[in-house]
Amino acid sequence: MRIQETRRRVALEAARLISETGLRDYRQAKEKAAARLGIFDEACLPKNSEIEAALREHQRLFRADDQPRTLRERREAAREAMQFFARFEPRLVGAVLEGTADEHSAVCLHLYTDQPNAVIDLLQERRIAYDERSRRIRLDRDTAREYPALTFNAGDASIDLTVLPYDLLRQAPLDRVSEKPMRRATLAMVEALLDEQ
Repeated sequence: MRIQETRRRVALEAARLISETGLRDYRQAKEKAAARLGIFDEACLPKNSEIEAALREHQRLFRADDQPRTLRERREAAREAMQFFARFEPRLVGAVLEGTADEHSAVCLHLYTDQPNAVIDLLQERRIAYDERSRRIRLDRDTAREYPALTFNAGDASIDLTVLPYDLLRQAPLDRVSEKPMRRATLAMVEALLDEQ
C-alpha cells in the first residue's frame, strides 16, 4: 500500500514537471520527481501509463481554462501541416492526438516515403528553416532503428516530423507509454476530432 501511495506521489510530481516545464521524456520526469521527493527506490517509480493518467488529472485540475483551447490550436496546426505534407501519407501521433497537448507540445507527425530527401527538398523549396537529427523508433520489442527527424516552427506551433520508410505505414511503431502499437491518426481522423471539439 505504501509503495502504491509513493508511486502516485511520484507520478503526480512528474506530471507537474511535464506540464509546467515542457519536459517530454517520461523516464527523466519520473527520475527528477523521485529525486525532488527524496525517493530512491526503483520499485517506487511509476509506469509511464501512471504518469500519463496523472498528467490528464493535472490538466483537468489546473489547466482546465487554457488546455482545451491550446489542444484545439495544436490540432488545427496539425491539420494544416498534414495538408502541406499530404503526399507523404502523414499520421498524427503523440500528445496532440492523445489530448494531453499543452503550450510546450509539438505537433508530431510521421511521414512515409522511400525518399527521405524529398521531405527536405520540400522544406528547402518553400524556404522553411528546419533542424535535422535522427530519432530512435521501436518497431517491435526486439527491434529499434534510427530514422531522420526534422523540426521547424509554424506560427506558435513547433512541428516535429519523423520520416519513415513507406512499408512502415502498415506497422505502427511501439508507443513509449504503453509499449503497444502507437495510436496514429489520418487527416480525416484529425478533422473528425476537431469537429467533436
